[in-house]
Amino acid sequence: MGRPRAKRAGGGIRRLFTWRKVLGAVLTVGVLGIGTFIALYIAVDVPDANADAKKQANVFMYDDGSILARAGSVNREIVPLSQVPKAVQHAFVAAENKTFYQDSGVDLKGTARGLVNTALGRGKQGGSTITQQYVKNYFLDQEQTVSRKAKELIISLKVDQEMSKDDILAGYMNTSYYGRGAYGIQAAARAYYGVDARDLTVEQGAYLAALLQAPSQYEWSGASETSRKLALQRWNYVLDNMVGMDWLDAGARSRMDFDTPIAPKPPAGLDGQAGYLAKLAQDELAAAGVDKAEFDAGGWQIKLAIDKKKQRALEAAVDDKLRTDLDPEKRKVDSHVQPGAVSVDPKTGRIVAMYGGESATKHYTNNATRRDYQPASTFKPLILAAALENSSKTQAGAPIKASTVYDGTSKRPVKGSTIPFAPENEDDRNYGPISVQKAMNKSVNSVFAQMAVDVGLDKVKQTAINLGMSEKAGGFEAKPAMSLGSMGGSPLDMAAAYATLDNHGKKVTPRLVLSAERGDQKVDLPEEQEGEQVVDRTTADTVTSVLAGVVDDGTGAVVRSAGLDIAGKTGTSDDNKSAWFAGYTPELVTTVGLFGEDAEEGGKQVTLYGTGGGGRVNGSGYPAQIWADYTRAALKGESSAEFDLDTDQGAAITLPSTTPTAPPTRQGRGPDPTHSTPGGQDPSDPESPTDPPTDPGRPTTPTIPPTDPVTPTAPPTKPTPPTPSDPAEEDDPNTGHNG
Repeated sequence: MGRPRAKRAGGGIRRLFTWRKVLGAVLTVGVLGIGTFIALYIAVDVPDANADAKKQANVFMYDDGSILARAGSVNREIVPLSQVPKAVQHAFVAAENKTFYQDSGVDLKGTARGLVNTALGRGKQGGSTITQQYVKNYFLDQEQTVSRKAKELIISLKVDQEMSKDDILAGYMNTSYYGRGAYGIQAAARAYYGVDARDLTVEQGAYLAALLQAPSQYEWSGASETSRKLALQRWNYVLDNMVGMDWLDAGARSRMDFDTPIAPKPPAGLDGQAGYLAKLAQDELAAAGVDKAEFDAGGWQIKLAIDKKKQRALEAAVDDKLRTDLDPEKRKVDSHVQPGAVSVDPKTGRIVAMYGGESATKHYTNNATRRDYQPASTFKPLILAAALENSSKTQAGAPIKASTVYDGTSKRPVKGSTIPFAPENEDDRNYGPISVQKAMNKSVNSVFAQMAVDVGLDKVKQTAINLGMSEKAGGFEAKPAMSLGSMGGSPLDMAAAYATLDNHGKKVTPRLVLSAERGDQKVDLPEEQEGEQVVDRTTADTVTSVLAGVVDDGTGAVVRSAGLDIAGKTGTSDDNKSAWFAGYTPELVTTVGLFGEDAEEGGKQVTLYGTGGGGRVNGSGYPAQIWADYTRAALKGESSAEFDLDTDQGAAITLPSTTPTAPPTRQGRGPDPTHSTPGGQDPSDPESPTDPPTDPGRPTTPTIPPTDPVTPTAPPTKPTPPTPSDPAEEDDPNTGHNG
């Protein structure tokens, strides 16, 4: 018998793992894996974008394109790929995913490695494609779990099938974080280089692409020497890859130098004046059809008409001429002062500067647009415009002109009105017979109350609306008290009306927003075009001529220091609750208002008396000083423009000389036609000097009698005692200080 064969070593293991069994196991796992993948592919849909990925800021810009403010919790502005230079697009692909244009949206090796390392708890792993990173940013989150990585794989495959490579690349560039609080390529371009994405150079784009690997480490301003070396290495890597992929010429690459980013700046928020401007811009966009939800979604780039230098000049003027005098701890009234101002280009209607208050985060009401205070005597020029436009006559039948004489007696009852009205002049002063020009200079209430009735109160109101005042203003009723500016009116309203006068009677509609776009979406805004002729040119120019006389010889004389051709009018409301100066040059219209508001009493209107340690606050005080300081700075003291007036009335008109030896006068300036007596003395002004005061910077001319007859409304008589007003009548006189 032969010996039995020894058992072969490991025979049990071989029986357990035969090649057939191993192959079967592999096939089983493969089939299960494929089945699982198919099941997941069917089960997992492309989700909606996560909330954070859609958040954007609204960006407000000055007229030169520089940033005024950003509004939104996330500093992101989504831009289409068409607004990113092709070379910059290539820099991102060269940095992150060289096979991007050929792959299926996933890197299987990188994803498998990521899954294993995630399962073993080794933290965040790279190796994802641009598509996968876009999916993670836009559809998912930054959670590091096996299930999240599996979802990322499935969704990336689907996204690659459903979206174009350009859309995926745009989504990736717009959702990535670049450091400095900047999300997306547009915000990053501004944060690091102060430019729009469309203006990035290859060198700048390569650095932004390099940042995505380690934004905190590579952020230049805070990087250590080692981190800066690493950032430069990454920057060179990006450019070299571009050369290798024939996206960049090797010669051009060799000449490229690293473009050092600008110093970081805090994001421009909505404090200060920015908040007021942003709110007014939103109101204009709402009127153009952009609803609040659409606006709040963010992503808007809004260019405003605000001129940066003029805006700063206006803010400085308020600070220098007003706020330096205020001491709220010492004087309670100083805490009640609310300044507002607006400046408009009379040719285009552009709002070039605006002051809404101390700060939009401290005082929420925009003082430049509020209509709850009376514009007072700044309304008087609109009454004269109505008289001229309607060829109105006095009660005695005389045409109303600059030289027409009225009775300037204080508390004189108006004639021709069914509503009793007897307004008091400032300081209850009686002027007796006084020309319209001089009455405008001295802001004589009794004269303009009578003139408004002579014209017709409805006609006065309509002319004011035609010029630019709002029909929606509170208290705008066709009653005699309207003559004192008793309706509500904002600095912006008055700037609109005065701009129309400055523009020779062609309607000026102030506008703040020049353009608004979000991606490829643009808002259809009204075109900048000349408005219709709402009052005759001669009407507008005559009012301008008369208002120039106010500046030369009246309550607006303080603004002469600006050294320009100026027309303007002061205003001081009842009980000194508001004080105004509205004025213009041929190039610029600006209205300044001061409002008394007690915040502790719920915004109650209170007197300004005692502001800055003085007495009554007149329009010729702080408002006129702010106006003059601002206008001088805004026009840089270089304006040589003169009013081109088509009129033969008013103090700004040089009348034809009957004396051959009369010295020449500058165009647009001359004697006040109310000075019709020898030596220039005005019989209606007991304090008028024998020789009228002159501006040393202005040439003078001999006094010439007016060409129009000076026709009093009634023969001079003793002043008529005032008729008591009906106590039940709401149009009771706003007596006091409407100067």
